Amino acid sequence: MKLFRPRAIPVPDHAALRQIAGWCLQYPDEAVLGKVGLLRACLDETTGPGHDELSRTVAYLEQGDPRELASHYIEVFDRKPRRTLHLSWFLDGDTRRRGETLAALRRFYRTHGFAPAENELPDFLPVILEFAAAAGADAAGQVLARFHPALDLLHRNLSTMDTPYRDAVTAVLATLPATPAPLPAEPPAELVGLDPFPTGAGGGR
Repeated sequence: MKLFRPRAIPVPDHAALRQIAGWCLQYPDEAVLGKVGLLRACLDETTGPGHDELSRTVAYLEQGDPRELASHYIEVFDRKPRRTLHLSWFLDGDTRRRGETLAALRRFYRTHGFAPAENELPDFLPVILEFAAAAGADAAGQVLARFHPALDLLHRNLSTMDTPYRDAVTAVLATLPATPAPLPAEPPAELVGLDPFPTGAGGGR
């Protein structure tokens, strides 16, 4: 994931806030923690909805012990599917339809000249946020609108525990339009869910 440099004058910037959030929501290894100072500098040169919430997440990463940060991340995201950062799970559950969503999303990325790392699924929230930060407003809006209900569910599930990562998701939601209709509390059963990713967005099936 590429990282921008801070600008001289604070301006409202959804793209910058989304990219910072994407870094904050990755596993806190040496590569991520080594960029926290730059994330803070970028955030200090940016303003807009979600800024204060994201600042709290950055502060958590700045001040935390690396081992405790890693342990907390695993506890939050890796032990409960309902708190997964792979957002298509909230829309499609563990169904065949999820594969269709992932394939369509990859095609959509390719159409816009974006290629996530080979070891990451395209619905991983930091990957979605990286794309949304780099793509044009229309393409970013399509992806984020598709996964907005999933973000709402993730935020709701994170709110049941004490975690600074909830603030990062709050910050992302603050950059989006009004909240859409909610999804059910549980992901859909086999072949039941929301409409698939727009077929026209990825250049057709």
